[in-house]
Amino acid sequence: MVKTNPSKIVDCTIRDGGLVNNWDFSVEFVQHLYAGLNEAGVDYMEIGYKNSPKLLKGAEGAGPWRFLNDDFLRKVIPQKGHTKLSALVDIGRVDENDILPRSESMLDLIRVACYSKDVDKALQLVQTFHDLGYETTINIMALSNVMENELLEAFELIRESVVDVVYIVDSYGSLDHNDVKYLVEKFKTHLPDKRLGVHTHNNLQLAFSNTLVAAELGVELLDASCYGMGRAAGNCPTELLVTHLKNTRYKLRPVLDVVEHLMIPLREKEEWGYIIPYMITGTLDEHPRSAMALRSSEDKDKAVEFYDKLTTPEVTFGDK
Repeated sequence: MVKTNPSKIVDCTIRDGGLVNNWDFSVEFVQHLYAGLNEAGVDYMEIGYKNSPKLLKGAEGAGPWRFLNDDFLRKVIPQKGHTKLSALVDIGRVDENDILPRSESMLDLIRVACYSKDVDKALQLVQTFHDLGYETTINIMALSNVMENELLEAFELIRESVVDVVYIVDSYGSLDHNDVKYLVEKFKTHLPDKRLGVHTHNNLQLAFSNTLVAAELGVELLDASCYGMGRAAGNCPTELLVTHLKNTRYKLRPVLDVVEHLMIPLREKEEWGYIIPYMITGTLDEHPRSAMALRSSEDKDKAVEFYDKLTTPEVTFGDK
């Protein structure tokens, strides 16, 4: 008997892709995407952020997927299928009073993103969401920059918590298969009773292979996005996971329909994916903000000058 693959795909097209276009997706776009993912058998669709507009600057310019409202969601997806709905929250940007009990909400999973120093605050939020009935994850960002002792302290807190899934996040797209293997084994050793997830970025064209390495090591929740749409270099493409994961029941054709009708036209207007400045920040293990700023300027293709700036010690970029 063929053993079923435990992997579950979390499609982040709207949430992570929204970082590219300020969440300017039409309701029809999101409905078409959900229908396609549901037909393909994708397990979760991350439909946006559940942050509070009153806790963020510049909130008025963003699309509705930046601050999900349950009444709005009920109109967007009146009939949920197999594909569950997920939302992400950031520490200090979510009002817990905005979160309905799961029994009254369209959402199934709430994920909490944090840096290692804020794991305690993240776990307080996780406890709140767990008590409201949600599935929960904690996504520790920028792992490539976390000191060993910090990570061990975080593990101690996480081990005793109610969180369902702990995420390995390659925020800067700088990890390779050896790094992923090392981190998965470390997380498994210190968190033997927790399920794991992985979120990769494609700065070095390794998002797909790193996700496969994680899956082969038993990591269960695999983040991806259609046509790789996500901040800067983007993510692991959903269509590649759907077609490549063995012993699963995913269907490729509905995802190809989404790519053809939604993603390719959008890619002609918005930029994401493997582009040299993002490769440079990835290989230097840095946040892509400087590369994003470059791509918005007239010098967007001056890669040598950009590389020289980043590798000359006295030059620093502002936190743009």
